[in-house]
Amino acid sequence: MRGEGLYKSWFIVKCKSAFVEGMKLSDICDVYSGYAFKTFNDLGHGVPVIKISNLLPDGSMDLINCLYTTENIKEKFYSKKSDIYIALSGATTGKISIMDKDNTFAINQRVGIVRNRSTIPNEYLKYFLMSKSNRILEEASGCAQPNISPKQIANYEVPKCSDAEMGKIVSELREIDKIKNTHQKQLELLDELVKARFMEMFGDPVLNEKSWRVIKLGELCSKICSGNTPKGGSDNYTKEGIMFFRSQNVWKNRLELDDIVYIDEATHEKMKETSLNYGDILITKTGRINTENSSLGRSALFLGKNDSANINGHVYLVRINSELVNRHFVLQILISPQYRDLIRRVCVGGIDKRQLNQNHIYDFPIIIPPLELQNQFASFVEEIDKSRLLSNHLLFLIKSISSNH
Repeated sequence: MRGEGLYKSWFIVKCKSAFVEGMKLSDICDVYSGYAFKTFNDLGHGVPVIKISNLLPDGSMDLINCLYTTENIKEKFYSKKSDIYIALSGATTGKISIMDKDNTFAINQRVGIVRNRSTIPNEYLKYFLMSKSNRILEEASGCAQPNISPKQIANYEVPKCSDAEMGKIVSELREIDKIKNTHQKQLELLDELVKARFMEMFGDPVLNEKSWRVIKLGELCSKICSGNTPKGGSDNYTKEGIMFFRSQNVWKNRLELDDIVYIDEATHEKMKETSLNYGDILITKTGRINTENSSLGRSALFLGKNDSANINGHVYLVRINSELVNRHFVLQILISPQYRDLIRRVCVGGIDKRQLNQNHIYDFPIIIPPLELQNQFASFVEEIDKSRLLSNHLLFLIKSISSNH
């Protein structure tokens, strides 16, 4: 989650009350983009490369699942501990991460590097940039592929407070991050409970050691189709209207709405074929596949009102026939680790971007235990979801407190 509002209020309120001076980011940091590599490999040859996909939504970094390069580059394109990295293009433009390792990584072209030259705490700069993540995305919009230059970011005015006040802001936001991380761990434990119950009741959904009947997913659905990107791309987005889900909104068993965009009724009407209904399963169509949270093949349930949302061309709509199979049961199969391996085997494309075709989705093998058993499992999931809602309510309260500070 971007969480701009969570950090923004601290900078607006705290810095305003203790404001000393403003300065451009370029006055205190070197701000530039990474190197335009010509070739990569996934064999571990050379130096690992940090790409946009290695910057995670929570501000951390995936430094394990990297591509590699053997190209010779200038020293400035290698990572340094405490570097701040920004996604400069694509759907996740504005995503911020900070390097906390001494290991050497090479930085790819579309990752912006912010390297501090001052005595201002790096964490302060990180939270400042996080407070600007939605502004970065807005300024990058206006074309089919969002894109922002390091020069634009370098011109941002950084509010400078006293050292004591900067330390206080960092300390408060660090505490909020700890609470958010605790909340996330609680959600992960609930996910593990659901996984364990599924395996206990049904076994491995791919190996099918319990010998359940197997049917193709397409035969259990009334509709499987991908969406469209309206002509003109992000120029069609509106401030309100019909929710328009993109791949960055579809995660494993959840839909992220922090950076949801909207389209108007007229555009939605032209895309009526992919209008969402309550209970539709959304599956991401393109991306990488080598990490747990890779963008390819992530699945989640849409639980909004009928005809209140639509999808773009990087997302599939899967509409389950509830008389044949339970949607919660199918979703758990699709998000299982065993299915990650299946998706890895059937997807097509290069090492950096792969795709699930519609026929892949149609042919997904689905085990079919008795519907009564599936419904029992779904009831268990619904009880877990109640606990999940309580945990989510905690995060909402944190955001409310921050906005009232």
